[in-house]
Amino acid sequence: RLSFTRLHFAVRARTIVKELVLDNCRSNEGKIEGLTDEFEELEFLSTINVGLTSVANLPKLNKLKKLELSDNRISGGLEVLAEKCPNLTHLNLSGNKIKDLSTIEPLKKLESLKSLDLFNCEVTNLNDYRENVFKLLPQLTYLDGYDKEDKEAPDSDAEAYVEGLDDDEDDEDGMFAKSLTDTVLQDVSVFKPRLRNLFFH
Repeated sequence: RLSFTRLHFAVRARTIVKELVLDNCRSNEGKIEGLTDEFEELEFLSTINVGLTSVANLPKLNKLKKLELSDNRISGGLEVLAEKCPNLTHLNLSGNKIKDLSTIEPLKKLESLKSLDLFNCEVTNLNDYRENVFKLLPQLTYLDGYDKEDKEAPDSDAEAYVEGLDDDEDDEDGMFAKSLTDTVLQDVSVFKPRLRNLFFH
């Protein structure tokens, strides 16, 4: 997995980045900054608890499968996801300011969306919430971790593709880490502030 301590080196070395974790970094204006089309191979993106109010700045990420947006302040604008991330299968919007079904209606266009999480969003307090979401988004298999019959999603279904990413990257990642270990250990304290500035101005 790639986080701040290796991002600079990955970009510099033109490493193919498939998984990017930016959790707990703070955004000044509620938008992602610095994530560009260079990350076109990205399959997993996590921006948990970064103060996002909008996903408008997402670049085109055709290969993105899982997007973690929990614990932010997003209240709308989800139509961007269908345009920028058309092949999403898993979307976590838990802990955001989503109050009504009309906010998630644009997700209809995400034809591959299999799993949606809305824990701790006001919309979950609506009458017949689960039934109505499944009607609105018929492509869904799991809502908040359970299917239409209230059967829990198996862990393997939710995490298998992440494990696949780890397996696929073992050899390449090992070689990359070997060549950069000494540099990372020496320079991480220098580059970390720069990386925060790169993504969140």
